[in-house]
Amino acid sequence: MKRNLLMLVLAIAVVSLPRASRAEDEEKVIRLGMIGLDTSHVIAFARYLNDPRNKTGCRVVAGYPGGSPDFPASANRVENFTEELRGKFGLEIVDSIEELCEKVDGILLESVDGRPHLKQAKTVIAAGKPLWVDKPVADSLASVIELFRLAEENNVPCWSSSAMRFGEGVAGARNNEELGQIVSCDVFGSSSWAEQHPSLYLYGIHAVEPLFTVMGTGCESVRRIKTDGVDLVVGVWKGGRIGTFRDLRGGKTDFQTIIYGKNRMATCKSSGYGPLLVEIAKFFKTGKPPVSPEETIEIYAFMSAADESQMQGGAPVSIAEVIKQARGER
Repeated sequence: MKRNLLMLVLAIAVVSLPRASRAEDEEKVIRLGMIGLDTSHVIAFARYLNDPRNKTGCRVVAGYPGGSPDFPASANRVENFTEELRGKFGLEIVDSIEELCEKVDGILLESVDGRPHLKQAKTVIAAGKPLWVDKPVADSLASVIELFRLAEENNVPCWSSSAMRFGEGVAGARNNEELGQIVSCDVFGSSSWAEQHPSLYLYGIHAVEPLFTVMGTGCESVRRIKTDGVDLVVGVWKGGRIGTFRDLRGGKTDFQTIIYGKNRMATCKSSGYGPLLVEIAKFFKTGKPPVSPEETIEIYAFMSAADESQMQGGAPVSIAEVIKQARGER
């Protein structure tokens, strides 16, 4: 009788311990919602984040389909991806972004069409939910700037990035002692798909992002030479360093990054979605974006300046002036 009473007391004591003192207590899972179920990213991301073997501490639990009827890449895929997320991953599908925000701790804005991003982000920001924005951030530099302005004004953590930024050899290149000081960088990608967006926003971003990861901010001017066979964008950084984006139009274009350091060169390729998703999970746990709004804005200014240079016959275009105009300043 006394032994049973002692065991009962011990059991009550264990249950009453503070949560922090239970070594085996499971970490609180961060619930994530997706806006825009019209890109293959939603399947890949849900599969990785929801796999317990990856120990992300996050779980995608709900989604708002969205979709753009006049954007084939969205309209032709949103229904199938929505049903796959519902059936295979058990996502709750909701009818509005407002309802989605009520059910989750953070948002992945995935809409393949960048045009509705600013409007969709406004609702998330108003709800105070940490926000990760898939590429493209928006459909214009002015909207990119406004999205980040609103997030900062309302103290909502927010960032965006291509997975290529976190590829092995690209991430950390600026501080790689074996490479030494970065002298130049060449990236290869695709500018072939530009439906209703500036020409580099949809796919060119996958090459331009690692270019800035390696070179850093401080690009001063951009010029573009485009022929039937080659699309070449040349950026001049502060101090005279040069970085290039090249699309071998009509040929096989692989996403490669060639880094020229004072000590040696290196060639890097994509490491897939995994490293990006590790950073996304970390962001939702800490609320600290790994990429600053200023760097992302300069990346989109670079891509916008490339289009402006093309319209001017390949003339150099000032990054600072492009940003100034997008902000409506004179």
